[in-house]
This record gives sequence, C-alpha cells and structure tokens, in this order.
Amino acid sequence: MTPFTKATAKRLRRVLPAAAALLLACPAPAQAAHQHTGPGDWLYVTVTRGDARAGDTRRALLLCDPPWGHVHAAEACSQLRAARGDIRGIPRREVFCAMVYAPVTVHARGRWQGRAVTYTQTFANTCEMKARTGEVFALDR
Repeated sequence: MTPFTKATAKRLRRVLPAAAALLLACPAPAQAAHQHTGPGDWLYVTVTRGDARAGDTRRALLLCDPPWGHVHAAEACSQLRAARGDIRGIPRREVFCAMVYAPVTVHARGRWQGRAVTYTQTFANTCEMKARTGEVFALDR
C-alpha cells in the first residue's frame, strides 16, 4: 500500500461507523408517513412488484376526510366507505386478466372508523390485484 491509500483507509475506518449510525438514526420519508396518527379514516398502502427482496415498492398515505394523498383517493375512499373499511369487502370486479405471473404484494395499515386496519395479500399480477381491491392499491396513473 502507498502512504496515500493507508491514510485514506484510516479515515474511512473512522468515518464509516459514524455515517452508518447517522443513517440509522434518521427515519426515511416512507416511515414517517406510516406513523400518521391524525383524526379521520386513513391507510398507509404499499405495492411491491416482483420479488419481495428485490421488487419495486410504491407507497402512499391515503386520507379519506377529505380524500387526499393518493392518485385515486376519491374512488378508493368511496370503495372503502361502501365496504365499511374492510378491503376484503370490496366487491370483486368481473374482468378477464391475462394468465401472466408477475406477482404483486400489497399491504395496508391504518385506522377506519376508529378501529385498526391491517391487510396483506399477494396477487398473481396487477390486473388480479385491481379486480379484487379496486382503487385502494392503484398507485399508478
């Protein structure tokens, strides 16, 4: 090793632990949204496409008093109101979906009419997801 690389390595050994501790101490924006505790009906929703370890995850905080924070907030809140906040109670749409396996895992956690809501499900593809959950997890335009 040259003296330059020895000095650089020495600095890195000193700086890296402090940088790692700083990153762990700062909450990510998605985690901050997940900790919503305001009044009204709300759900923190995530959609992960692909393998859970390497998938693309989209997130939104769906607020329903008034509808906000989600691309299809008004429709999603309307469907949730009709189902009394139970995602499983949203009527299944009769659509034909391609038999393509492109897994999508959805998760919702929040409060509806004062009670806790938790929902997790993996669907074969986004068409199946939307047919079963309506606009609640439709985070794309």
